[in-house]
Amino acid sequence: MSETGSQIFGRVLPVGAQLLSAACLTWFLRPFMARRGKSLLFLCLLYLLVGLLDERLSAVQGTLSLFVTVLLVAAAGLLGLEKKQAFLLAVLFWNTKTAGGLTLESLFFLAEQWRPIPADPVEAMLFRSAVRLVLLLLSHTALLTVMLYPLQRQMQKRRLPLRRRELCYVSLIPIAGILFGQIVSRLLFEVRDGIYLQLYERHPAFIAAVPLLALLFYAGTWLTIVFQQGMAALQEEQAASFAERQQIQAIRARIHEVEQFYTSVRELKHEMRGHLTNIKGLACRGAYASLDDYIARMDESMSGFELTLQTGNPVTDVIVNDTRRRSLDLGIRFQADFHYPEAGGFDAFDVGIILQNLLQNATEACEKVGEGERSILLAGKRKGRFFLIEVKNSFAGEVVFGQNGLPATTKKEDVPMHGIGLSNVRREAEKYMGEVEIKAENQTFRVTVLLQEKHL
Repeated sequence: MSETGSQIFGRVLPVGAQLLSAACLTWFLRPFMARRGKSLLFLCLLYLLVGLLDERLSAVQGTLSLFVTVLLVAAAGLLGLEKKQAFLLAVLFWNTKTAGGLTLESLFFLAEQWRPIPADPVEAMLFRSAVRLVLLLLSHTALLTVMLYPLQRQMQKRRLPLRRRELCYVSLIPIAGILFGQIVSRLLFEVRDGIYLQLYERHPAFIAAVPLLALLFYAGTWLTIVFQQGMAALQEEQAASFAERQQIQAIRARIHEVEQFYTSVRELKHEMRGHLTNIKGLACRGAYASLDDYIARMDESMSGFELTLQTGNPVTDVIVNDTRRRSLDLGIRFQADFHYPEAGGFDAFDVGIILQNLLQNATEACEKVGEGERSILLAGKRKGRFFLIEVKNSFAGEVVFGQNGLPATTKKEDVPMHGIGLSNVRREAEKYMGEVEIKAENQTFRVTVLLQEKHL
């Protein structure tokens, strides 16, 4: 390779390196971006632009990672990312890139030591140096992709709750890994008294120590993510269990009210004979005004003794009738064709929790719909060893499904609140080896729960 070709290669190589690195970053962020397409091209060009700018600021260590991270966080909204999520993903990328780069530097140094460089002409040495740099670049890109894949897959399994404390906790090890890489990079090559020295020549023990520490930072990052996801899952499980206990207590309280209701009905039957005697006496005396007042007071006292829908079980009676009364207050057209199985391995409280969550979500969704278009349809029937529960309701807006197959809802988005409680419904269905099917079509949200009878 001629000297001119070497100069051209020296200009082209940084551009190729930044382009490959930008492609790796774009590929790493792609599964987490809500807005793709043009956003991917924008991200790739952004990285490439900052990478070329970084050459002019090479005196400052880590400017590329700093600039790209800052711009990525600033443009998070355009890419469909949360700012904290964008920051964490950028930190994970740079830590992985650092660990891979330090590992390959050690391996290439060992390879050169085992195979000494022959004394060839200048052109051959320039060509061999260019080939080494290209191999190093391609190897680094391949290793970076391989190392990013486990992190990408792990981050997709469960979304981390990135509050300030959690973000600091998860980012601590990768940031330490990045700083470690920056320090080693400054010490890796040094010119002293006109002599070009490498860190590994001065301290051979670092040939193994540096990549080992870099890989430990990488492994520690992965384990931190796994641990934090486990803690988040445990917190969700505890919150779900607490919510379930609260729902059961509320249902039991309502059942106690219903029992008092039936007691009052029985007492009313005993009082009816006296009421009929009083009505007959007032009619015989012609006291029709007093008779009207007496009947009005009776009608008022009996208005509370109304349990319109009979489902076949006190627990489901309470939930369905409470939903019916609330629907009437909100102007929701409520229809129910629900029949609790007379016999079988279905626990009434489990079915009650399913109904409570589904009907509560349906009611909250209907509140966002214009008046006159609000509707809830409940159906429940048994087919052999299976019990089928279905709830349909109208909704306004758009339903976005998350990675867990359930509607993803946030406070910032005006979407139906079906995400709340549906995880509890799925968990109850799993007790009966059942399934939950969720569909949203033509502004109608439908949840179908299939339960399989337990063997008693």
